Amino acid sequence: MTDKRIVLTTCGSEEEAGRIAQYLVENLLAACVNIVPEIKSIYRWQNKVESAGEWLLIVKTTVKNFAEVRDAIRRLHSYEVPECISLPVDDGSTSYLQWIDDSVK
Repeated sequence: MTDKRIVLTTCGSEEEAGRIAQYLVENLLAACVNIVPEIKSIYRWQNKVESAGEWLLIVKTTVKNFAEVRDAIRRLHSYEVPECISLPVDDGSTSYLQWIDDSVK
């Protein structure tokens, strides 16, 4: 187990995805954010099944930065309840994991 985390969130537009990703990297909260374009999400919202096109953000960060990442997503996001899920990174390339450390505060 490492102290690295993958954080997932979705956005309703490419512009919003880019703005959140840029903020996280510029403010040293994430080493990298991948933006996966135009996924289709089917979800339950207010007792109805909905469908929408979204952009998926895959955020590489650390346990130490997760609370700030979560708070930034909540603050910058247009959704009433934005997705913010943290997944542990059990193992990985030593050099890549070090690069994450070197790229965040």
